[in-house]
Amino acid sequence: GENDGFSGKGHTNQVSRMAVDEMDQLVTCSMDDTVRYTNLSKRDYSGQDAVKMDVQPKCLAVGPGGYTVVLCIGQIVLMKDKKKCFAIDDLGYEPEAVAIHPGGSTAAVGGADGNVRLYLIQGTSLKNDDKSLEAKGPVTDLAYSHDGAFLAVCDANKVVTVFNVTDGYVEHNVFYGHHAKIVCIAWSPDNEHFASGGMDMMVYVWTVSDPETRVKIPDAHRLHHVSSLAWLDEHTLVTTSHDASVKEWSISYN
Repeated sequence: GENDGFSGKGHTNQVSRMAVDEMDQLVTCSMDDTVRYTNLSKRDYSGQDAVKMDVQPKCLAVGPGGYTVVLCIGQIVLMKDKKKCFAIDDLGYEPEAVAIHPGGSTAAVGGADGNVRLYLIQGTSLKNDDKSLEAKGPVTDLAYSHDGAFLAVCDANKVVTVFNVTDGYVEHNVFYGHHAKIVCIAWSPDNEHFASGGMDMMVYVWTVSDPETRVKIPDAHRLHHVSSLAWLDEHTLVTTSHDASVKEWSISYN
């Protein structure tokens, strides 16, 4: 396939998560205990933009204003403009997935205990909002819709739960269909649909207003589970897998 390589010395271990921020930087965290910021137009790894974490990072999310929230083992770290500015230890639960609201004021953190906790981003600090949402099992991924109206949470018990953000995070709808743990979730740019991928090698494209209206892609990757997915536009979905392939799908709704 077509691809462009990055020059320079990159991460020295597995990359656990990546995101692109508003400055067009690729933000990555790795088992080498660093978070890196890499300019996508230059495509060059430069050592000065690697930030060392105290413990191994496993997930991150980027938001407006230069913010990055990094989940490490037993710790949440807030970064602003490529610098660590705040950390929360002694969480009492293990954080697994994080998303920052498009408005930039709230970070949602999903835990292995099946709860989603909301944290307020205030300047250079994170404050627990003392608001907790219940998923149907250990949280594996979560994502805000691009307009910030909904938060979709997927879990190890094969369920996606969507919360209505504008209505105080009340449960909006529950989506069943996967036969195994769901591992990734992504919203379409239209804010009406979102895709989920699972250990069952299936991808579903769901309609937020109607759990029964869905597009099913069985055996999306035949050799291995779907590890990540992203939308290029409202009708183009990309999926990746441990089978070492990237697939592009054209999605149409009847």
